[in-house]
Amino acid sequence: MLVPEDLKYAETHEWLRVDTDNVGTVGITEHAQAELTDIVYVELPQVGTKVTAKQATAVVESVKAASDIYSPVSGEITEANAELESNPALVNTEPYGKGWLFKIRLQDKGELSNLKDAAAYRAQIGDE
Repeated sequence: MLVPEDLKYAETHEWLRVDTDNVGTVGITEHAQAELTDIVYVELPQVGTKVTAKQATAVVESVKAASDIYSPVSGEITEANAELESNPALVNTEPYGKGWLFKIRLQDKGELSNLKDAAAYRAQIGDE
């Protein structure tokens, strides 16, 4: 299973890529999308929404179930991936690329230390 080395991971299977000094992109891992199977709808957060780490921020619906997606860090939503409205399957086909969910301006970069690196996430999902 693909677990990119340059990302940070939440225990709840979200990933975070810090793009600039204080803005990061968030999505769900390949492991999470595989567990959910075919994603048919994504409910994204509104730009400008302020969230805290571990707060339910988006919803992904698959043919099996709806799942909350949690923000890995606290901050303000700066962008939501509008492409997912017409093509939610991108979360399945490109979870680390075009299937990203939202971008967030980090409130406290110190929260990054609460996230896992790739090795720790692989250990969590039993993919060592």
